Amino acid sequence: MEQTNVWKELSQVETAKAGEVFRDCIRGIVRSTYYDLMLEEVASLCGKRYTQGSVNDFLRAGSAPGICILNGKQEQVKRPRVRKRSGKKSKEHKLKSYSAGKNGDEVQDMILRAFLSGVSGRDQKGLYPGSPFTSKSSVSRLWATKGIEKLEELRNRDISEDKFFALMLDGIGLGNDLTAIVALGITLEGKKKIIDFHIGSTESSEVCDDLLTRIHKRGFKSEGRLLCVLDGSKALKKSTLKRYPDAVVQRCTIHKERNIRSYLSKRHHGELAGRFKTLRQMEGEEAVREAYKELSDFVKEKNSAAFESLNEAGESLIALQLLNVPATLNKSLLSTNLIENPFRNVRAKIGRVKRWRPETDQPSRWMAYALLEAEKGFRRIKGYREIDQLILKLKRSDSTSTILKEPVQPLAD
Repeated sequence: MEQTNVWKELSQVETAKAGEVFRDCIRGIVRSTYYDLMLEEVASLCGKRYTQGSVNDFLRAGSAPGICILNGKQEQVKRPRVRKRSGKKSKEHKLKSYSAGKNGDEVQDMILRAFLSGVSGRDQKGLYPGSPFTSKSSVSRLWATKGIEKLEELRNRDISEDKFFALMLDGIGLGNDLTAIVALGITLEGKKKIIDFHIGSTESSEVCDDLLTRIHKRGFKSEGRLLCVLDGSKALKKSTLKRYPDAVVQRCTIHKERNIRSYLSKRHHGELAGRFKTLRQMEGEEAVREAYKELSDFVKEKNSAAFESLNEAGESLIALQLLNVPATLNKSLLSTNLIENPFRNVRAKIGRVKRWRPETDQPSRWMAYALLEAEKGFRRIKGYREIDQLILKLKRSDSTSTILKEPVQPLAD
């Protein structure tokens, strides 16, 4: 469409339709330019038209209907054909310019972003009408490919150069009989990093053993003794001490508070919360032991089952504070909130999955994507400036070590 004709047509249509006329003009220009590029490539291969006695290996072979991807839609174009001599025969030669025009990488990236933002495979056609990649099966294949890339990105990251002082382990349920155990490390600079995860039917010691073995082989190491922050799972604690027998194990105080609260009458919940808050604010061995005793006396008076639950955790609830480190580290390291908070983002990403397929790598693909997305919002932990003081305490041979009383068999490498 020539420029003068465009202006003439624009002057004759209503304002609401002017945009459509203009877009038609742009598409026509792009198609024409696309065809001219293909002709230039043909000329570079075959030489000028009607050249007599050409010894070129490439021959013009007319034209055929073709397609290109324009503005996310499939457009019909005419494509020139070229054949290449091979002895007495010839075969079709693909033009690079035509292949580039058919490349739908940009469209596929838009579809993938929409899919990961919550647009289902069924609704992609409405979002990108005319696109050749919006069928439900196409979107599924696209996500399978990209999901594998995310999984490889997470599992192949080099962690051998990072120096960690703390490791947090926690599980997240994906569905019936499907749980992912996630490992989050904290570096000497106070930076959080998703190390890896492992999926099993339950939060079992076998699944955790496999996870810890894999991150060990990938080069995970700690500066001095490792501080492990765990929830109340006996399986996670057992596996952790198999791999790191001298680790300082800090139990999550928030998990334990929730557990004890379940045994107490509602009228005692406020006082329980206050005593746990006081416990978390303490600094130094003497102060924290006094706060722990007051909490223990309070719980003992109210409910025997709650008291038994508190005793089950014992001094692992205050293992960090017994190291006599600054209280500014308490907020970050007395609970598994550093890993629980990313789980909220993970649940938001995987919540649309209606059917998990544990017989495939589908759960792993979704977990890798969701964890990497959650990691983008990570910041350094509160109190990171005092990490050096904690490292000194962890390096001392007489530091507190909350280890299982029963002997454990070390994990094989």
